[in-house]
Amino acid sequence: MRLRETWRGLWQSWAGKGGVGLLVLFLAAAIYVLVTYPADFGSRWWSNPAAWADNPKAAPPAWTNLWRREPWVKHLVFEARAPSQVLETANGPMSVYRFPLSHPYPGPPTFLALTLGEVTYARQPPLITVSLGRPDGRSLRLYRHMPPGPRPGEGPPFRRYHESPLRVRLSTEATTVAAVQQFLAAEFGLQVSERELLGRVDQALFGVPEREGEGVRFRSLPGDYEVVVQVSFSDRGDELGLVRFVLGGAVFGVMGTDDLGRDLAQGLLFGLPVALAIGLGAATFSTAIGATLGLLSGYAGGRTDLLIQRLADIVANVPLLPLLIFLLFIVGSNLFLIILILVAFSWPGLTILVRSMVLQMRAGQLVEAIQSLGASRWRIMFRHILPQVAPYLLAQWVFTVPSAILAEAGVSFLGLGDPSIPTWGQILEQGFRTGGVYVGYWWWVVPPGILIALTGVAFMLLALGLEPVINPRLRRIG
Repeated sequence: MRLRETWRGLWQSWAGKGGVGLLVLFLAAAIYVLVTYPADFGSRWWSNPAAWADNPKAAPPAWTNLWRREPWVKHLVFEARAPSQVLETANGPMSVYRFPLSHPYPGPPTFLALTLGEVTYARQPPLITVSLGRPDGRSLRLYRHMPPGPRPGEGPPFRRYHESPLRVRLSTEATTVAAVQQFLAAEFGLQVSERELLGRVDQALFGVPEREGEGVRFRSLPGDYEVVVQVSFSDRGDELGLVRFVLGGAVFGVMGTDDLGRDLAQGLLFGLPVALAIGLGAATFSTAIGATLGLLSGYAGGRTDLLIQRLADIVANVPLLPLLIFLLFIVGSNLFLIILILVAFSWPGLTILVRSMVLQMRAGQLVEAIQSLGASRWRIMFRHILPQVAPYLLAQWVFTVPSAILAEAGVSFLGLGDPSIPTWGQILEQGFRTGGVYVGYWWWVVPPGILIALTGVAFMLLALGLEPVINPRLRRIG
């Protein structure tokens, strides 16, 4: 039976169409990741806590606000490479960056952070001032900073924060705490100690203070706020290349974050081509090896057949998962090693099946007629016998793909996966290891489990669609 007929039979069933549709969707998403993500995403970004410092920790997805009576604060990031306004002052030019933000929530943000980068000046470092405008018409200065001056032996232009930007957590910055104390004293006549403000700076900035017994409580102040960053330069050629202001939220993105603040949506998306590479790679190579050895064993016979079958018996009786765990523990975790082991121990079943089919075909009239015409042994095997067993090989390939993906997920779940590459099993393992399951971080463990199951469903549907092709008695008549 030709592969074209196999495809036609697969496409005639709803199960086959569903499996093909899911597989095309997965492949499209995998291609998008390969095109847009850097190749070193795992080692450079995913495994680097500094890359996720501006994200909230263990935050649920933003869409969970849909069923909350009082929505949680949404995470916001404002970034500018050019100023909103440039003013001329008596002391020199001033660049002004404005970030208007709407805060309709009944609670304060979880944190405030400021990042400054790519400062260049000719004589004197610029003075950077950050202020917050509130809905009640009041404003306060949050932070002031001046980059380091010229070092001995250093010549202009002086470059600061180019390789490593300056990041300031305003919610815990000492100067910000002092500025809030002064603001509360000047605007509300309240003397609040630093101890009373500990962990409550964001409440003070986004609320109105009220006396409560001997202490102070902050009533939320919803409305429109504005963050203003003013940069006073001494020369026209001076510049500030990056200003980023982060309003930390209690919800984040499409899939939330883990305990390190990593965007789980990015990790899950990057894990898709990794899972497909493991499944497709292991399935393709093991199917090719199994089919080749099965053809050779069934057609050649004799000692060749005996040698291949005894080797297949030995390999088939080796427990794969314990061996995989043992080798990864001894040699070290590596994705290519996982694929290699899966390929090395996944071919015997197919070899035995193909051999039994070839034995029947070899005794048939078709093969005898081709032999009488003088066709070579290799031509008969790969030109005439292989197309007839191709549908069975395709079915075996379909079954092997999810098995390989599940094997890698199981190894990663045991903590033996490749730490430099985020995979679905690795994300699951980290969720269990850090206790995310027990404290209710469902968005950390449910999505990777669903993706693993959905991948298995896609190939299961393909297998169901192939059943009428492989077994003609299942075909519908009429």
